[in-house]
Amino acid sequence: MEIIIHGTGTMGKILKETAEQSKNFTVTGFADELTNEKGDIIIDFSHFSRISSLLEFAEVKNLPVILATTGYSEEIFERIKKASQKIPILLSSNMSLGINLMQEILSRIVPVLYENYDIEIVETHHSKKIDSPSGTAKTLAEVIERNCREILKRQYGREGNNPREKKEIGIHSLRGGTVVGEHSVFFYGNDEIFEIKHTALSKKIFAEGALKATEFLVKQKAGLYSMKDIF
Repeated sequence: MEIIIHGTGTMGKILKETAEQSKNFTVTGFADELTNEKGDIIIDFSHFSRISSLLEFAEVKNLPVILATTGYSEEIFERIKKASQKIPILLSSNMSLGINLMQEILSRIVPVLYENYDIEIVETHHSKKIDSPSGTAKTLAEVIERNCREILKRQYGREGNNPREKKEIGIHSLRGGTVVGEHSVFFYGNDEIFEIKHTALSKKIFAEGALKATEFLVKQKAGLYSMKDIF
């Protein structure tokens, strides 16, 4: 399968190296701005500011797109949805299998726990990460919200002298060093704490997840997909 990699940063380079080590993939494009590249699919690990031009290219070439970029606005998300009416798009804030299984676990336990437990999300990334909170932390919050019968308020960080409200989700971002990525969801109850945690030890897991997603997406019709559709 011929893949075009959009984004030549750290993740793009790791993806290129991982793909080239596989017999199933050939890298036919590797650029920050696509021009005349040809292939079967585009995998995007660029920057949210480049998503619109990427989608224009993909629509003209009628190519499926895997979007692994985070930090985009609601306006860009609407642009993604519009493009998915013409081409297959897989959108995921995190390409790892573990994180996506974590979301599945949350969808099952949140309905049981949220009424009697306080829920807090803590995410940690390297010091060079631009967006806070991470796209994955936001996705975890969305999973929790979808599985509650009541509306929960998001509380980003804490300061001041106000006590914690019962119907809220705390979301906290830590930045430092070279941490690849760590996400924890805490359920604080009376006299007990329940924690679900995922730690990425290498960025290679995101590249491997993207390649797995590639094998799925090239067979699909136009539409907006997620990693959950694969598993």
